[in-house]
Amino acid sequence: MIGKTISHYKILEKLGEGGMGVVYKAEDTKLKRIVALKFLMPTLTADPAAKERFIQEAQAASALEHPNICNIHEISETEDDRLYIVMACYEGQTLKERLATGLLPIEQAISYACQIAEGLAEAHDKGIVHRDIKPSNIMITEKGQVKIMDFGLAKLAGQTRLTKTGTTLGTAAYMSPEQARGEKVDYRADLWSLGVVLYEMLAGQPPFTAEYDQAVVYSILNEEPKALDSFRKGIPKSLTHLVEKCLEKNPALRYQNMKEMIEELDNVKAGSPRTKNEKSILVLPFEDMSPGKDNEYFSDGLTEELITDLSRVHDLLVISRSSAMTFKGTKKTLGQIAAEVGVQYVLEGSVRKAGNNLRITAQLIDAADDFHVWAEKFSGTLDDVFDIQEKVSRSIVDALKLKLTPKEAGFLAERPIPNALAYEFYLKARGEILKWTEAGLDNASKYLHSGLEIAGENALLYAGIAYVHFQYFNLGLKEQKYCRERAEENVIRAFALEPDCPQASFVRAVLVAWNNPVEGIKCFKRVLAKNPNEFDTLFVFSCLLGTLGRKSDIVPLEQRTIRIDPLNAAAHFHSGFNRLWDGEYPQALEVLSRLHEKFPEDILTTFAFGLSLAHMGRQQEAGHIFDQVAKEQPGTLFACLSQSFKWALAGDRSGTLKALESNPSVKDPWDFQTTYWKTECLALIGEKERALGCLELDVNLGMSNYPLMSELDPFLDNIRGEERFHKLMVRVKDEWEHLEV
Repeated sequence: MIGKTISHYKILEKLGEGGMGVVYKAEDTKLKRIVALKFLMPTLTADPAAKERFIQEAQAASALEHPNICNIHEISETEDDRLYIVMACYEGQTLKERLATGLLPIEQAISYACQIAEGLAEAHDKGIVHRDIKPSNIMITEKGQVKIMDFGLAKLAGQTRLTKTGTTLGTAAYMSPEQARGEKVDYRADLWSLGVVLYEMLAGQPPFTAEYDQAVVYSILNEEPKALDSFRKGIPKSLTHLVEKCLEKNPALRYQNMKEMIEELDNVKAGSPRTKNEKSILVLPFEDMSPGKDNEYFSDGLTEELITDLSRVHDLLVISRSSAMTFKGTKKTLGQIAAEVGVQYVLEGSVRKAGNNLRITAQLIDAADDFHVWAEKFSGTLDDVFDIQEKVSRSIVDALKLKLTPKEAGFLAERPIPNALAYEFYLKARGEILKWTEAGLDNASKYLHSGLEIAGENALLYAGIAYVHFQYFNLGLKEQKYCRERAEENVIRAFALEPDCPQASFVRAVLVAWNNPVEGIKCFKRVLAKNPNEFDTLFVFSCLLGTLGRKSDIVPLEQRTIRIDPLNAAAHFHSGFNRLWDGEYPQALEVLSRLHEKFPEDILTTFAFGLSLAHMGRQQEAGHIFDQVAKEQPGTLFACLSQSFKWALAGDRSGTLKALESNPSVKDPWDFQTTYWKTECLALIGEKERALGCLELDVNLGMSNYPLMSELDPFLDNIRGEERFHKLMVRVKDEWEHLEV
């Protein structure tokens, strides 16, 4: 081939070859320039699929004009029907060749990652997913400019699959989990692959390695990579966090587009762990410095109230209570803590309470350099606690140079419980509720009623009492009908005093959402309008919409909860749980198995993990998990459902029916989530009429997840052929299409 002239291109030398093609350096005799010619391998000229991919490479790359993407001049064919692409020829080396010489400097790795990301962002904007990002497809010119090569596996917008279902294309070590499973991929697959390349630039080896491709794929799907700091020191925590986010096995937990990653890379270059225009803070648990060390409830309550106040400031991201409380008594440095939750600022302080006297100290620190931005001491009596709390919040806002809207300023000045002693009872009640026990709820109820006796009618106290009654029946501790009525009575009392009370709106939402989702959605949105960072609301709202199959609406909620409460199991739970309701069972299992390993004591995660195993056909393993739930929480809702699924999956009719009768909330369900699970169990054992009756009740309660019910859920296969089922689906489809979020 060397020395030959193809059209007006004179072949000068061979540059290299790969699985599909061989590349030559050539002279364009017309335009007097050096180009590269890529020929399809002779052995593949008769392969239609190979030819189609080769043509696609030219089409994909030629549609892109970007300094970080290789320029394509034309595609043509030789006289003996051999395809070739004419492209720009760059002096330099591939990233693979560069990595073979040793580790890259961190700054250089960041620079290359930024350029690759910029090029991919351009491709994604044009609807093109590369699908084969790896060091051998990245050219580094002599001037240090990155050029993305080889779009042979690219997926174009609107294109049908080039491969049969279940097959994979790409290089194993750089494949995303979804790509390795042969599933449909989107832009987030390129984000994963770029994360792998960046990891390799920093560590000197890919995150997932093994002798055989099958073992590599297993590692990608099931294992976590070694920590980057085990390979070298000096990698910024923000950069480590960025790589870890790219390598999230669940695509919903990665950056959702390349522009987000570029923004984070820019922040890393600037030495900042936060996103542009967003300040972030963690309020550490205030230390109880009281003489008897017996006012922990007060210091914890003050911490939580400050978190609540600051969460209402739209331009400030505040880490939620659950993650904040994990650092109680920690010996970690502020820098380590800030890096762990991804914030720039940390507020720490102490409370000394002796009788009615108070002394509170607080200091705001920029964790990046341990600079004390603001510090102050406050002294007074218990009656001054609201003024002190407002002063601390306003001082932080001023120190961070945030501009409050009049509405936000009003939030900080609110006195929801004007009497200090009643407020102290409210804080004690909150601490008792968080124990999630009947005794804790009983104590909380006493404190809240004592608060009412002191302060008189109060919306926040009524909302607290309503929440206690909700938890009584939500946790299966007391009779549902009675507790529901008491909860609703107290919500009405709260609204009569404060029509927009966010706490009452939240309780109202959880009371109605699971049997009247339209009204529940309105209530959740009212709470978030006042406090967009309220974790419980974001979490339950996400689970509600997830059960209804509204994936496009819930992914932002899932991401937000993880961002504001990164160390809370619940924050991560719904990104697996919600995939069950999307019918994305492999993704659900992937997330829930990791969470179950990390939080084995979390009963909701354990139950959902069992469901994911069952949906993947791993009945025996699911049965063991369901037994674990029943053993740890005998008599509860989840114990009943676990045993019901265990027997139903085994085809044991009598065992299933007996289990379904063992808990009043399952025997006579009030919410569409439990009712759906009951329907699945009845359908699995062939109880068609009872299953259809249960499904009709479910639809009446508000279940409208049409894709899951009509097609995706294999547990309903036994009833899908029934005429009654088809009539129900007509109604469900209409409600699915008209539900407004």
